[in-house]
Amino acid sequence: MPIRGLNHAVLWVRDAARSSAFYVDVLGFRAVHTSDKAVFLQAPDSRNDHDLGLFTLPDAAAAPAGSVGLYHLAWEVPTLADLQTCLAALTSAGALVGSTDHGTTKALYAKDPDGIEFEICWLLPRTLITDADRAHNGPLDLTADITRFGADTPGESARIPA
Repeated sequence: MPIRGLNHAVLWVRDAARSSAFYVDVLGFRAVHTSDKAVFLQAPDSRNDHDLGLFTLPDAAAAPAGSVGLYHLAWEVPTLADLQTCLAALTSAGALVGSTDHGTTKALYAKDPDGIEFEICWLLPRTLITDADRAHNGPLDLTADITRFGADTPGESARIPA
């Protein structure tokens, strides 16, 4: 699979607001989106939409030791054609567990043989993002996205010089 690199990590935590304060105050991250159960943070010099997601466990008070930690990692691919290749490979392997159109990010979700979840995503180039894209979150329609953006259009991080 044409994976470019790690885009973001998502962690299960006991209290997203408390953990967010740590990453903001100690490491200089900034909150880019906050809800009552999640906080998305961006590293100080990052161009990613977010680098770290923090999700409060559904029953944090009753969470046993070891239940906090990794929720998923997101690997990035350069183009929608690459995402389509990954979709076929993950489906063939029986590893695909879902897909979502996050507006500015097109995402596949899968699990490895040990049940560890990961995401493979393509990031919409900043020059193509509309307000409707920023507000959208729904089912992934990869065929429609390829029609709209082109199969070989480099995603946002693919445009950043090394």
